[in-house]
Amino acid sequence: MKLRAVVEGVGHYLPDRIVPNSEFEKSLDTSDEWIRSRSGIEQRHFAAEGQLTSDLAIKAAQAALESAGLTADDIDGVIVATSTPDLTFPSVATMVQQGLGMTRGFGYDVQAVCAGFVYALTNANAMVVSGQADRILVIGAETFSRIMDWTDRATCVLFGDGAGALILSVQDGAGTNADRGILSADLNSDGRHRDMLYVDGGVSSTGTSGKLRMQGNALFRQAVEKLASTAETAMDKIGLTSADIDWIVPHQANIRIIQGTAKKMDIPMDNVVVTVQNHGNTSAASIPLALSVGVSEGKIKQGDLVLTEAIGGGLAWGAVILRW
Repeated sequence: MKLRAVVEGVGHYLPDRIVPNSEFEKSLDTSDEWIRSRSGIEQRHFAAEGQLTSDLAIKAAQAALESAGLTADDIDGVIVATSTPDLTFPSVATMVQQGLGMTRGFGYDVQAVCAGFVYALTNANAMVVSGQADRILVIGAETFSRIMDWTDRATCVLFGDGAGALILSVQDGAGTNADRGILSADLNSDGRHRDMLYVDGGVSSTGTSGKLRMQGNALFRQAVEKLASTAETAMDKIGLTSADIDWIVPHQANIRIIQGTAKKMDIPMDNVVVTVQNHGNTSAASIPLALSVGVSEGKIKQGDLVLTEAIGGGLAWGAVILRW
C-alpha cells in the first residue's frame, strides 16, 4: 500500500470583464491578427477595480469545494500559488481561509511565477503522503493586469487574470501507476536566466510593485526544450512514455510553445487541453484553470493519465503526472 494525493474536486473563476484583442488596437500599434498569429490569444479577462487576487482565489476555491461536495471545515490547509498577492504580507492563502470561513488548519503562498501551480501541487503532494495533512486546497490565482506596462505591446497583450483550484485528498493506493492521484513530479530552476522574465520592482529594491519585463524570443527557445525535458524526466521516474499520457494540460502561455512542446514529445494536439485563446497567460492560474475547463468540457475523466508542465520567471519549470 502507498498513500496517494488524489484530486477530489476542481473549480475555477474568471473576472466578468472580457478584453478582446481589438481593445488594444485603440492604444497600441498592434492588431487582432498580430496577437493571434504570435500567441494564439483571442481574449482575456481582467479583474475589476478593487477586485483582488484573493477574491478570485476564494471564488475558485468555493467552486472546487462545491464540485467535491465538501465544506471549508473539511480542509486541513490552503496553498496558493501567486506572483500578484494582495499585499506584501500576509499571504493570500490566509485571506482565502478567512473568505471561506476556515477556523482551523494552515495557509501559505508559493511563488514560482508561471510554474507556481506545479510547485504548489508538488508541495501539497509531499504534505499529504507524509501524513502532514489529509486534505489540501491548492489554488493558482493571479491579477497580472496590475503589473502590465500598457505601452509595451510585446507583453501587455499576453496576460490575463483568473484563478483555478484543486482539492487533494489522501487515499490508499497499490503503489503502481494504476493508482489515482499524483504519481510523479519534477522541479527545476536556474537563476542565471532571471533577465528573461522579471518584474522591475520589489520591496527591498524599489519599494514599488514594478512592471513585467520579458525577452520573448529567448524565453521561447528555452521553454520548449525545458518543458519537454521536465515532462520526460517525470515520466522516466515511473516508467511511462508519452504514449501512456491521455492528456497534456500545459501552462497556457503561447500556442506556439504548446504546439512545439507537444510535437517534441510526439503527442497529438487532440490530446492537449488548450485554453490560451480565451484566457491569455494567467501565470500560476493557467494550469488549474485549464484542468477545470477540461473537466467541465467532458475531456478529462476519472482514470485518465494527465501530464501538467509549466515554465516561468526564475527561470523555474517543472512537471507533475497524476491519474485523475
